[in-house]
Amino acid sequence: MPDWDKDSPQIRSNLRLVLREIASAAQERDTPTVEQARRWQVLAMEGLDVPDPRFVGAFRGEPGLETVQVRVGTSYGVSSADVAEALRVFETKLKALVAELDRLLPVGVEPGTDEQAAILDLCAWAHAEWVRIHPFGNGNGRTARLWANSLAMRYGLPPFIRLRPRPDEGYGEAGSKAMQGDWKPTALAFRRLLDKFLEEVQSVPL
Repeated sequence: MPDWDKDSPQIRSNLRLVLREIASAAQERDTPTVEQARRWQVLAMEGLDVPDPRFVGAFRGEPGLETVQVRVGTSYGVSSADVAEALRVFETKLKALVAELDRLLPVGVEPGTDEQAAILDLCAWAHAEWVRIHPFGNGNGRTARLWANSLAMRYGLPPFIRLRPRPDEGYGEAGSKAMQGDWKPTALAFRRLLDKFLEEVQSVPL
């Protein structure tokens, strides 16, 4: 079986399946929850060689993962003992931000320039905060990108963030800043990624 952390046809197939499920939920404007992200991670790991099955569908700090810590470069994710509370705060704030944007952008209303900027800020905040918490033992970057694409599609933008391989356009550097609690570089990277995505779509001959 393919390695759970390496690019492979299996993981790409898994992520396409998850993205289809996310697109449906976005269209219905389902309430976002961390349990959705747990399911995404399980689906993304399907058919992959997982070194320890305890890492699938479990957040750090839960049974079997009580002492698991994660690091990206020189920055550590939230301590495993604090992950549950960090996810509770994340979900509460995300629901409030989504409710506010739902009122601003009812279903069927195309976002203008200002609204598009607000959507990108929401995508960036959710992505960066998930990266900062790093709740899973593996697959946090993919899940963060799924969060961002989910929110983009909720408000009529395309799923502009590549899931595999990891995007460029300053995305990696923005992730390092996110680990330190700064989500603004992610917003700038997302602006570049969206512009690049739209340019590529428009350049495709009919």
